[in-house]
Amino acid sequence: MNNFKLLLVEDEPFLAKVVEDSLIQKGYALTHVVDGKKAYNLVLSGDFHLLILDVMLPGIDGFTLAKQIRQIHKKIPILFLTAKTETADLIEGYRSGGNDYLKKPFSLDELFLRVEELLKRNQAQDKLSLIDIVIGKYTFSHHKQELQYEHQVIKLSNRESELLLLLYQHKNNLTERRMALLSLWGDDSFFNTRTMDVFITRLRKHLTLDKQVAILNVRGLGYKLIC
Repeated sequence: MNNFKLLLVEDEPFLAKVVEDSLIQKGYALTHVVDGKKAYNLVLSGDFHLLILDVMLPGIDGFTLAKQIRQIHKKIPILFLTAKTETADLIEGYRSGGNDYLKKPFSLDELFLRVEELLKRNQAQDKLSLIDIVIGKYTFSHHKQELQYEHQVIKLSNRESELLLLLYQHKNNLTERRMALLSLWGDDSFFNTRTMDVFITRLRKHLTLDKQVAILNVRGLGYKLIC
């Protein structure tokens, strides 16, 4: 038995039952609800370590629910369960505050891996995420998901914040592309590679105010944050 409390928001009865029983068998304390409104109220009053949200929910959809939750909880990991696989849908999910995606249909082993990795990553980042990090002339606050340059504050998405923290942990050294993909996305597929490139481009734009800071491509290998 572990001490992790999970909230599952899924309205498809059979899938919800399989996921619920399997995670409880793994030792997690799991609460299951079928709609976004109930989930939001539970998050307000509960102390969950991970949220598993279906995207297509009655009433409040998963993306909207994640945005609402991010107003009150900046760092709780959110895993989306979804049949949506278009690039625009995945980017919307990350922008809404999601940490990872699991595409339906999925195996239970894959679910277990994603849950374990999100919980481990969240614990490992706790120490760094509570302090302000200096990147050149920027101040990076992971827990606030903000970059500050002098008096200008740049809001970051959850995925941008996680990626920048990972780059910082390897600052002035190589951040291997495959390692970053496995750590943040769970696999190194071509699709996820392209998605990560989109977020790298966004981070580069955010960091243009200090000419001494740059994210370099290391061809065929990954990226290097210079600061």
